[in-house]
Amino acid sequence: EIMEKAAEILEKEGYKIKIVEFNDYQMPNIALSEGDIDANFFQHVPFLNKTNSEKKLNLDYTVKVHIEPMGVYSNKIKDIKELKDGAVISVPNDPTNEARALRLLEKAGLIKLKSGEFVTKADITENPKKYDIQEIEAAQLPRTLNDVDISVINTNFALSAGLNPLKDALLIEGKDSPYANVLAVRKEDKDKDYIKALSKALNSEEIRKFIEEKYKGSIVPAF
Repeated sequence: EIMEKAAEILEKEGYKIKIVEFNDYQMPNIALSEGDIDANFFQHVPFLNKTNSEKKLNLDYTVKVHIEPMGVYSNKIKDIKELKDGAVISVPNDPTNEARALRLLEKAGLIKLKSGEFVTKADITENPKKYDIQEIEAAQLPRTLNDVDISVINTNFALSAGLNPLKDALLIEGKDSPYANVLAVRKEDKDKDYIKALSKALNSEEIRKFIEEKYKGSIVPAF
């Protein structure tokens, strides 16, 4: 929907965009690398970096556009300060989201982690309150809320479970998060006029307003 809005903005400047949808996370980068598409818009920088190194691709990004903020939710406490020693915390068990969840807990002062992009529970260097951190499949996390003290949940799964990130999250990622969705391009195309025009449109005031009005905090601008 954000890209459709950007396409409307670009049409006024004489550009025509054809939007192609993919139903997995690997094909958009392969299609971009092979020249089947000119840009893609679905991933954050850690995912792009991981794909570049694993698949030996030469992709880059131009602008950060929006973030679907990960949040900390609870059915048992109303404030993170109420969290007791030895509390049970559920986090996603896939590499990117687990790292993201643990960084949010670190930012809240609950734990300390080693440096690195894809940290896991094994990389916790300090856990003075002896929190019991359980790794669970991301989609199942909302179901753990009655069994754990807090859970760190992706926005899409929080929304589908009837949670409102703005009202219900005890903590939420800010727009400085590295997990903002970006416009990915081939490195050699970064300075092409049409890529510059698309990047500018995606970081325009019109897109900012569109994100704020349509998503009401479940997705926030990252620019």
